[in-house]
Amino acid sequence: MRVGVEVGGTFTDLVAVEGGKVVVTKVPSTPRSPDIGAFAALTASGIDLAKIEDLGHGSTVATNAVLERKGAAVAFVASAGFRDLLFMQRHDRRNIYDLFYAKPVPPVRRKDCFEASERIAADGSIEKALDEAAARNELIPAIKAGGYRAVAICLLNAYANPVHEKRLAALLDEALPDLLVTASHQVAREFREFERASTTLLSAYVQPVIDGYLHRFEDKLAAAGFKGRFTVMQSNGGRLPAGAMRESAITALYSGPAAGVVGATRQAARSGFNDLITFDMGGTSTDVCLVQDGRPSLASESEIDGLPIRTPVLDIVSVGAGGGSIAWVDDGGMLRVGPQSAGADPGPACYGKGGTEPATTDAHIVIGTIRPGAFLGGRMSLDGEAATRAFEPLAQRFGLSIEQAAASALQLADANIVRAIQLVSTERGRDPRDYALVPFGGAGPLHAARIAEELGISTIVVPPNAGVISAYGLVASDYTKFDAVTRKMKLDNAAATDAARIFSEMRARLAAQFADMKLPGDLVYTHTLDMRFVGQAFEVGVEVPADRLASLDAAYLAELFADAHHRTFMHGATLDRPVELVTLRVGATLPIGTPPRLDRETLTARGPEKTKIFHGEAWIDCARHTAEALAAGQRIDGPAVIEGYTATSWVPPGWTATLDPADNLILRRSS
Repeated sequence: MRVGVEVGGTFTDLVAVEGGKVVVTKVPSTPRSPDIGAFAALTASGIDLAKIEDLGHGSTVATNAVLERKGAAVAFVASAGFRDLLFMQRHDRRNIYDLFYAKPVPPVRRKDCFEASERIAADGSIEKALDEAAARNELIPAIKAGGYRAVAICLLNAYANPVHEKRLAALLDEALPDLLVTASHQVAREFREFERASTTLLSAYVQPVIDGYLHRFEDKLAAAGFKGRFTVMQSNGGRLPAGAMRESAITALYSGPAAGVVGATRQAARSGFNDLITFDMGGTSTDVCLVQDGRPSLASESEIDGLPIRTPVLDIVSVGAGGGSIAWVDDGGMLRVGPQSAGADPGPACYGKGGTEPATTDAHIVIGTIRPGAFLGGRMSLDGEAATRAFEPLAQRFGLSIEQAAASALQLADANIVRAIQLVSTERGRDPRDYALVPFGGAGPLHAARIAEELGISTIVVPPNAGVISAYGLVASDYTKFDAVTRKMKLDNAAATDAARIFSEMRARLAAQFADMKLPGDLVYTHTLDMRFVGQAFEVGVEVPADRLASLDAAYLAELFADAHHRTFMHGATLDRPVELVTLRVGATLPIGTPPRLDRETLTARGPEKTKIFHGEAWIDCARHTAEALAAGQRIDGPAVIEGYTATSWVPPGWTATLDPADNLILRRSS
């Protein structure tokens, strides 16, 4: 039995797959103690925990710790003269016309930043040895007096030679064994000092939080009889055992959204769709990602709360548009939707938990696309009158009917999502019309057709049980780990030979790490070079085929770089300028084999009913179906609403929906 439990902002989802049987469960999240909600999902599913062989988990614990500034008390140690590195940051301004602009605030105070007397040169040579006496007599006592739970070490040029970081970490472990120590060479062995320091600090900041969370969850699992493997999703789309995550907590920042992309990609592939734009609309936000040839786009850097993170993440763009997103009026009198969210507590007004502000879910009830008595297959009753009352103030403010106000709020939410999709497609040289849209999350399939029309997309693939695809991704994902190291070299045949050698060393290091994690099997590797013209400030990632590593030469790498550079910038394909290699990256993946199949859960099926939906500016006749009643190959012409246990799909006029043999609902534009 494989089980995935994903903690979202509003609901905690569970998918269990055993043989051909699928169990799906949704319970309200518990934001203050996510582990309680996660264990509640296991309890509500009725699963015998002793039978679970593989339990995958994804949560927003690390993300919330940073956003809410609820991480551990952390100290930061830099090389002498670099104490203010985290505060000086870069020379850029994100809002150039904001007279009151302030740089992002790191989760550490200046008085918590310390210096170590040492110096490593950019080529890795030692200019000044680490002053161990000063570390023992001054630095360590100061850190001990501060009462910190974690310390982040980021010494200058440690990416080229980490000898001083390793020694300082050993001294801290020896003197303060209860302190969690994170060194930059462990989490981001790359150049660019501020980005490396920010990544190291954030990793140390969330490490005690993740460590405590996983320990609590593991203790509850053990007490309930669980004896299987407990794994945690990473931001890069792969899982690792929980023990390994304690050493690389920063990789868990976007585990939930990453799991959704993996689950959607796996399920869409069953129907032959490999070029996708995934669109995850949950209770709080919407996350979109572009997938090419069945492989989600991967970025080497991201940010959270304005602070950079140098660790591989799926290239996901998020906007504050979810089922709980609140409609409000700004200071200029304009209607807005999100990013404020009603969340799980109190939730949208229709939840009946005290919420009074109009949310996206309330809007769907008002226009008829969500039937209050059918939410979660009828297991959760919604208050339709409360949803209507919530929109009355907005309707009066703008002189609209209740239905028009709700429809306007949904149009604004759609516009926010369209913009996010353009960021991962059009603005990166990809035409969204060449991709199928894969909506999931509880609200995704309700918005998909309108968004597809705006983008010119003609095909939509709605997975079965679309509301729990992120949880499914946890049982369908492989084990993955990445390594990166900066080695700046001017491109020539000698550099190409060195690159092949370094790649080999990195593969060996990753293989040893998989062995330490007790994950046996044949690893699949990817090799990427960050390259640039000499004098450029930033690099272009160039993937190197594994079968060419043994015969790597400068001419071949130059050709790969020219193609990648032109594809990105539409110029610079001529190699009349010198090129340099900057950073080498290797990804190691242990495939799980054929992922388990996600089918529809069997619920009570009803025949089609007649209803009315507010569409455009009027109420129109519409058919309402249940997903469980559909037969493979059956065609449904819009307008139609298709209700499932975890999500409802809207098929507007001009669209058709067909259930295929993989249980994916395929929507196509018919006019």
